[in-house]
Amino acid sequence: MASLIRDSAFGHLLRFVLGSHVLPHSDEIDPSTAWRNAVHRESSLKGKRTPSAGSEHFDAQRRELQITRDEGRYVSSAISEVISPSASDSLRIDGHKNRASIERAEPGTDHFLVGWYSDGDLDNPQNWSQGKKLWILFQTCFFTWSIFIGSSIYTAGLTDVEEKFGVSDVAATLGLTCFVAGYGIGPMLWAPLSEIPQVGRMPIYIGTLIVFVLFQVPTALARNFGMLLAFRFLTGFFGSPVLANGGATIADIYNAQHRTYAITMWGLVASLGPIVGPLVGGFAAAAKGWTWTIWEIMWLSGFALVFLFFFFPETSPSNILYRRAHRLRKATRNQNLRSQSELDAADQNFSEVITDALVRPITLNFLEPIVLALNLYIALVYALLYLWFESFPIVFIGIYGFSESTVGLSYLGILVGALVVTPVFFVYLKYVQEPMHSENGSLKPEARLPVAIICAFVLPICLFWFGWTSRSDVPWIVPVIGSSLFGFSVLPIFNVVLNYLADAYPQYAASVLAGNDLMRAAFGAAFPLFARAMYHRLGVGWASSLLGFLACAFIPIPIILFRYGERIRLASRRARRDY
Repeated sequence: MASLIRDSAFGHLLRFVLGSHVLPHSDEIDPSTAWRNAVHRESSLKGKRTPSAGSEHFDAQRRELQITRDEGRYVSSAISEVISPSASDSLRIDGHKNRASIERAEPGTDHFLVGWYSDGDLDNPQNWSQGKKLWILFQTCFFTWSIFIGSSIYTAGLTDVEEKFGVSDVAATLGLTCFVAGYGIGPMLWAPLSEIPQVGRMPIYIGTLIVFVLFQVPTALARNFGMLLAFRFLTGFFGSPVLANGGATIADIYNAQHRTYAITMWGLVASLGPIVGPLVGGFAAAAKGWTWTIWEIMWLSGFALVFLFFFFPETSPSNILYRRAHRLRKATRNQNLRSQSELDAADQNFSEVITDALVRPITLNFLEPIVLALNLYIALVYALLYLWFESFPIVFIGIYGFSESTVGLSYLGILVGALVVTPVFFVYLKYVQEPMHSENGSLKPEARLPVAIICAFVLPICLFWFGWTSRSDVPWIVPVIGSSLFGFSVLPIFNVVLNYLADAYPQYAASVLAGNDLMRAAFGAAFPLFARAMYHRLGVGWASSLLGFLACAFIPIPIILFRYGERIRLASRRARRDY
């Protein structure tokens, strides 16, 4: 609990006000004398570059400093030994049950890399306890849900928006479009910033969430339609980081073998937002008007903000090591201690770092064939979701006579489908996919695709079923059952795609997922604008069939990647190859 609070926004604020002696890190407990002596001893050594096993290593001496406690003081003794050319020039310091790995950054220099204390270092997010990981996963899921619900909950009050501002139904739908566009554009800024070691993920989450919560007030109190649209866009923009970074946060704390389960839960909860939104918002809008849908967003996201402020720690390994190096420099007064991220950025000024971070999601999206193909596929699925949602009032109010407050119940079929497929998918992961992992927990990305291939065929079946059974002579439960296939197919597809991208581009996970978010948000924002016109002109059957044909057109994408994905990855300079 102490480490959880210490690395939260509240913990950082507390330590800033009261000092670093409050909730101290292990390397802040009386380290100065021993660490200073150790660094000075090792910094005089000069290494030589020697190739080994296809990489460069140093032929040098290793100094092992055994640090023991003697009547409240540390005593250090250096033990020298010659290491083989295949080993790296390093310094290891044992003490207080910790082991600091400080490797020479460059041969012939006095810079040392500050790494993890050991393979079991408890500051490494991968080594956190299962309870702590589950708590962070819960907060990430709840945070994501409280943002995602903000898109569809607004649609429950569209009729009231039309009457209050005197606009058409297409114009009123712009409130949905602006929000979705905002959380599509936002990650292009927030996700790369979270990858900058000096920033990290937690400050981005907390800072933007505060703005998101506050901006709900002028949204609900908008005096004209332009003000409403502007703040809907801004709230989407500032609420967006978790929608892209949530997957990166999960990748921070879970290895590839266990990340799939966490991503599945995150995807399930994320899908609850658009599904539950019309249900929750329907009753509120019918009783109090459209503004109450906005107040509900503020209450939910405000509750998430309280959780994150007190109990959400930093998960970015680069940021954790950056802050560790900063603490050690302060304790030892030796400026040669550096994290890898600091050395990587040494030749770049801050403006270059920011520019690179902002450009990377776009370049990855359009220059990496795998990223582009999967982003287009997910964008189509996302667009179908929001466009198809617009048909539910047409079907269940216009054909089956549901009221505006109860039409949200018709979306629950999608939720049931997602809930049914989750345990089935977990069984598949446990008994089919887990045995495919290597000893270090890695899995070839293409091994995930068979599930997506199967579900790609289920998706159009759902749309055809819904379209041609939505008739007055067919009970309403039949199209609802058909809609459940959407949740049954989309949840595994999202899981496979997000995990595939995280596996194939682990170094750029946040940027890749930001590009994915932009693509699907662009499609999801545009398609609802012509949804009602399309359904009214073509009819429910043919309009849904058109969506089904589009889904059929994209079926080859996972099939092609399953067959040729590895070859494409190996030709890329950015994709991971060591599987």
